[in-house]
Amino acid sequence: MIINTPRQLSGFVGRIAFMALAALSIAAVTIAMPSTLSASVIKVIVNGEPITTYDIARRAAFFKLRRVKGNRTKLATEELVDDAIKMQAAKRVNISIGQKEIDAAYARFAKSNRMPVNALTQILNRSGVTSRGFKKFIRAQMTWQRLMAAKLRADNQQASARINFTKLLREGKKPSTTEYTLQQVIFVVPNAKRRSLMSKRRREANAFRNRFENCASTLQFAKGLRDVTVRSLGRVMQPQLPPDWKKFIEATREGKTTKVRDTQRGVEFIAVCKSKTISDDSVAQITFQIDQAKKGVTEAEKKYLQELKDRAIIIRR
Repeated sequence: MIINTPRQLSGFVGRIAFMALAALSIAAVTIAMPSTLSASVIKVIVNGEPITTYDIARRAAFFKLRRVKGNRTKLATEELVDDAIKMQAAKRVNISIGQKEIDAAYARFAKSNRMPVNALTQILNRSGVTSRGFKKFIRAQMTWQRLMAAKLRADNQQASARINFTKLLREGKKPSTTEYTLQQVIFVVPNAKRRSLMSKRRREANAFRNRFENCASTLQFAKGLRDVTVRSLGRVMQPQLPPDWKKFIEATREGKTTKVRDTQRGVEFIAVCKSKTISDDSVAQITFQIDQAKKGVTEAEKKYLQELKDRAIIIRR
């Protein structure tokens, strides 16, 4: 996981970690619908939030769909407890994921498994997971990622003053990196019109790219176009580039643009206004922090979750 910093590109949606789902070929799975629950009973209360037998049954069905071995009811219960604790922690610091982001992630998952959204919904509902249950899982994963990014960012900001670069600099190992000045051009497509407008918007975006001269003239070109947003993203160091755009930006020369890409907002491309190699203490600090984050994020997540669980009031029935 790469730490988000104040200078990092805003507005990009990171790749969602679906844990074991990456190995799932959901289209090939057929599971009979479980018998309807006659009653739903509260089994666990997490800081006042109930988890019912119905919730557990849906999550257990999800474990079955993921082909996870073991006591699925127990595994489902513990995962739901963890999810509740994660969501409560995020709520305390006003972190939340909008329904549009959840729906977009759901649609991307269907697309990655080469099926329409309604087919995915049917499979999930037949299996007992339900689309609502799956979206609840997605929400918990995305929220936790955002919470951990915020926490790691805050932790690193606090620790940055204590980082000692004396040995690094004495050995002549001061790192260098490329600093980009970027501009983002978005041809907005409302969710309700994606099917009918995407092809047209791609053509318009490519025509715009062909006319591109420099970042100073982009706003003037965009004035006569409908639903086109031009955003200055400022200066961004190479280690801070978002994963979804990193390789495209790195492959783009100064004064040129990336290829057009479909995104959650519509059709986009990035203009590389300037690029230059820099080497100073700030580069060393950012590189150090990102390297440390990559190495320690798993342990950091485990430790933080355990701290939250230790403070939680969990009542099991």
